[in-house]
Order: sequence, then structure tokens, then C-alpha cells
Amino acid sequence: MKTIAIIAGGNSSEYPVSVRSAESVASALKGRYETYIITVRGIDWYWEDPKGRIFSIDKNDFSLLPDDGRVRFDAAFIAIHGTPGEDGLLQGYFDMIGIPYSSCSSFVSALTFNKQACKLYLFEYGIPMTGGLLIRKGQRYDAERIATEIGLPCFVKPNASGSSFGVTKVKEVGEFATAMEAALTEGDEVLVESFMPGTEVACGVVKTKNKKIVMPVTEVVPKKEFFDYEAKYTEGFSEEITPARLPDEMTKRIQELSSEICDLLGCKGIVRVDFIITPDGPQFLEINTIPGMTPESILPKQAAVYGISQTELYSMVIEDLF
Repeated sequence: MKTIAIIAGGNSSEYPVSVRSAESVASALKGRYETYIITVRGIDWYWEDPKGRIFSIDKNDFSLLPDDGRVRFDAAFIAIHGTPGEDGLLQGYFDMIGIPYSSCSSFVSALTFNKQACKLYLFEYGIPMTGGLLIRKGQRYDAERIATEIGLPCFVKPNASGSSFGVTKVKEVGEFATAMEAALTEGDEVLVESFMPGTEVACGVVKTKNKKIVMPVTEVVPKKEFFDYEAKYTEGFSEEITPARLPDEMTKRIQELSSEICDLLGCKGIVRVDFIITPDGPQFLEINTIPGMTPESILPKQAAVYGISQTELYSMVIEDLF
């Protein structure tokens, strides 16, 4: 039986979501693999045994030394949303020590985690999307000019973050300063994007060396002004409809775009691509290379509709590593 490290935690506001994702993955893989949930928080990397005892990871080779002898891992299943699991840092470490991992490569992870860099890359290939403006911490900006260029309302968001932390829908020029402060709590770069009226949808893609699964499309109907953290993870604050209530032609277009984007970027493992369907057609929002895997998350629900269990889904990705 292979021994798999399920990596959880991280250094961002998405820590609690990551922990729940890791627990869901561990539950799905129980009996098929020997699993250890390894928590990563800053320089503290550890496993907590059933008795609540803490055992640190040896970062020289990513091994574990519990009471019954050293544990070496055959592979790592990365379930960290945000840094260092979704931005390429952990992938680079595993590349250096030679442990295979479940997610996109270090480069692809870094590229996709930077929303503006990813959009600029995909724009060159003709992927439809709205415009945006990047503002770095300490950089002076003119709210009036931004409002004229981008339009109001608009979204002010961290350029490298997830779960809608630090995102504000700005309706008036006077709201920019507060929105910028909120976004900068999550990172040093802020992305200002035009508001797109339309239907938000998401499409999961699972890609291994020999197989690709394009999931059913999910329609997101937030009961708040937009799909923020509360709407994503609080029961009753959003409705996620799978399959989406779309014409067959539009569903096919979303799935084709999602597949194409994954190929253009060189993704592997489990990813989710988000769009807004406007009167001009679907517009790319962002891609999540380590999407949520909690019971409330979109991708496990898509897998259920597709007809693949979470056990088979995660195992397929793990077996692709050997």
C-alpha cells in the first residue's frame, strides 16, 4: 500500500478551508492508501497522531519519524489553497527532493495564482475576458481615472488569493480607498476588474497523462451581491446548480473553453475554471489549480453528477504519479 502525504494548512486566510479539504481527501482515500495529513504553517510542518501528539517533518527529505519508525512518502497530495501550496513554492520544494505531487507544476502554479499574469498569458491566445488594472502596494493611483477607464461598478481584489478574501464590489469612487485596504491585507498587488453582468459558472477539469475528464458545468447563484467567502462556505447563502441551467450549446462552449485553457497552461491534476456568461458570451474569470474539496465545494459535486466517486477521482490523480 502506497503512503501518501495529504498537505494541508498554508499561510493564507484559506487555512481552515484547506484543512477541511484535506480531511475530505483523507476520508475518501481511507483503506486504499496509507495517508497522513501533514499540516504546513510557516516553518512548522507536522503530523498530529490520533492521540494528539505532534511529530515534525524532516524537511531535508520530507520524512516523518513517529514512534514506530521513519515514514517516507511515495507522493504528496497537495490540498493547500493559497500559499505555499497553490503558488508553486511547495511544488518547487518537492521537485528538488524528488517527491511526485498531485497538482500543476511549479511554473504553472505560480502563473495561474497570479490572476493578472494568467489573464495576460491567456489573452494572447484569444481567450475572452474582461479588462483589468494592476496596482502594487505603495503605488499611487487615481480613483477617478480608474473609474473612468474600468467603469463602475467594478471589483477590487487581491491579485494572488482565493476564496474571495479581500474582494470588494466598488460602486462609487469614494469606496476605492477602503476596498484597496481590504485587498492589500491579502497581498501586495491589487487587481481592479470591470464588473460583468451575467451568470457565473464553473467547470472542473481532471487531467492525467492518459486521460482528461471535463466535468459538468455548475451555475453559481449567490444570494448576496456576489460570490464572496460567506456565500461560498455558508449554507443558504448561495445556490450551486449542477448541471447548470444553460442551453446545450453554451454548456459545450464552457467545457471546450475550460479544456482549452488547461491545455494552453499545461495544467495537470484537478483544476476548476470560472467564467461569467455575458451577452457577448463566456468571459474567463480565473482558474483554481487546487480547488476546494470540502463537502460544500463545487468540484466534488460536479464529480458526483459526472458519476465518479471522490475515491476514484483522487486515486486517479495519485496513480498518475507513478
